[in-house]
Amino acid sequence: MAGAADTALGKAIARDYDAHLAPLFDHLHRNPELSYQEFKTAARMAGELRAAGFEVTGGVGKTGVVAILRNGPGPMVMLRADMDGLPVLEKSGLSYASKVTQKDDGGREVPVSHACGHDVHMTSMVGTARQMAGRRAEWSGTLMLLAQPAEERIGGARDMMSDNLWQRFGKPDFALALHVASGLTAGTIDVSEAPYSGVDSLEIIVHGLGAHGAAPHTGKDPVVIGAQIVMALQTITSRELSPREPGLITVGSFHAGTKGNIISDTAKLELTVRSESVAARELLLKAITRVTLNTARAAGIAENMLPEIKVTDDPAPPVLNDPALSERLKAVWRDKLGGDIFSTEYKRGGMGAEDFVNFTSNPYIPSVYFRVGGTSAAEMAQAARSGTAVPSNHSPLFKVVPDVSIKTGVATSVVALLDLLKKK
Repeated sequence: MAGAADTALGKAIARDYDAHLAPLFDHLHRNPELSYQEFKTAARMAGELRAAGFEVTGGVGKTGVVAILRNGPGPMVMLRADMDGLPVLEKSGLSYASKVTQKDDGGREVPVSHACGHDVHMTSMVGTARQMAGRRAEWSGTLMLLAQPAEERIGGARDMMSDNLWQRFGKPDFALALHVASGLTAGTIDVSEAPYSGVDSLEIIVHGLGAHGAAPHTGKDPVVIGAQIVMALQTITSRELSPREPGLITVGSFHAGTKGNIISDTAKLELTVRSESVAARELLLKAITRVTLNTARAAGIAENMLPEIKVTDDPAPPVLNDPALSERLKAVWRDKLGGDIFSTEYKRGGMGAEDFVNFTSNPYIPSVYFRVGGTSAAEMAQAARSGTAVPSNHSPLFKVVPDVSIKTGVATSVVALLDLLKKK
């Protein structure tokens, strides 16, 4: 955590990590739960935050947890951590790797792991809670901690808001969140203007006419039509969207048929669509509909059998950091933790999405979302020498250096909160 290690705060965090946070992280990593099934995780988080002295309410937005610590007059500041794991078989080789399986929404038994680092986020939140509770003489106001379900499904934040979150607990004046990133060196952070893109999740059902695989002329093959749709969709971002406007259409799932010699009568495509402006989002969604329907028409599909296009998950707009709050926190992090806390290596390459924005966009709450490095300097150097990328978040090989990552997460959170809740 850069220059924090030798400070009083850094030493206090290190002691708490050894005594309490390391075992907590080990437990959370070994026991992940899928989105909307975070019952045991939520219970553990509620217990940890209650033990730290917070008023705790569970079951908010299904499995969400809200913890409040009131400490005199002043602003209310919210800090969020997400709880859900992913249906990914962990292949990290760690001694504490997850071996958990769980039934998904379709009833299938799937492996589950914290392949996106939410165990780091939760442990950092508990560490932050414990530090803030022990430093009440240093701040004034109200600290709100949210343990959020179903971030991976882009629905948990909206569910908590639909459960009258602000009406029940108060609307924060500021909001913070962090995310561990394997592409950053542990001990550093990244604070960018637009950390995450907006996301829409779609399903396309292509209707055809089933036939024998040896007599394709007697049917309408939805696999061929679906394949043509997949390829045609790629021309939207390459030929309709401005080259300088971020946008992405990925078909991540394509399912059809039961046997090689049978032409099925349906095919299902699942899409993720990413954008960073209202205009780009509208262009992409309209073009997906146009391309899909007209590709089917070109294949001779009747009007009453054209593909169905459905929204499968809640959309989320882009996550945009509040400029003034971002500059304020970068200044205090630089002052308290040293200039080398900021990463100089991070280059945003993908268009990951986040539903944290559903807490902060309507009504608008000034917020900052920052990344915390997760990979050791030695491993980053080795990856650079070998030309091999460090396994990314969501990879079966994903892993982090928990001690440095968590200590950095706690230090940056506490420093930010002490500034935002500064006594007048």
